[in-house]
Amino acid sequence: MSDSATAPEAARRGLILINTGPGKGKTTAALGTALRAAGNGMRVLILQFLKGSWHYGELDAAAALNAALDSSDAGPGRTPGTGPAQNFVIKQLGRGFVKIGGAETDPEDIRLVEAAWVEAAEAILSGEWDLVVLDEINYAIGYKMLNPVAVAEVLRSKPEMVHVILTGRNAHPLLIELADTVTEMREVKHAYQRGILAQRGIEF
Repeated sequence: MSDSATAPEAARRGLILINTGPGKGKTTAALGTALRAAGNGMRVLILQFLKGSWHYGELDAAAALNAALDSSDAGPGRTPGTGPAQNFVIKQLGRGFVKIGGAETDPEDIRLVEAAWVEAAEAILSGEWDLVVLDEINYAIGYKMLNPVAVAEVLRSKPEMVHVILTGRNAHPLLIELADTVTEMREVKHAYQRGILAQRGIEF
């Protein structure tokens, strides 16, 4: 048997991915990847660093997905119907809006981001999750609420098979250099330019 038959499996490892840029779709793309991962039996944790004041549709989708997974596949040591396995978890850890553009950042927002990062770092390093999505973490770094060096250190120390996705505009150069895949969303046109408000099920 040739080495080529085993090479792809041998090359498998956890990836660091960044969705950045001014265009729409950074979180949406991460959620799509998370859904794919869950469909492949992977444990997924999505931590939303700034979201918190709105109820987003993905929260209800996560609950429905966990219920579906529970009824279809009990997993090791479990029996169907004993409660959702919580293999697809989304947590909103912020307040929804952060003061920027010269305004002094609210200390409470800084505290929440710092607490979110502690939880994120522990989740990544624990190895309990196959995919960890750090939604809007790039904004927290860009607003000087989180040190990119600390984030890079955790990413370098993560278990080999853990995947991490970071989203948000203006990804820090240090993290871009560290990442395996970086995608930049570019806005060609957007509905809000014609006065169309955000649509439920599409934007939230």
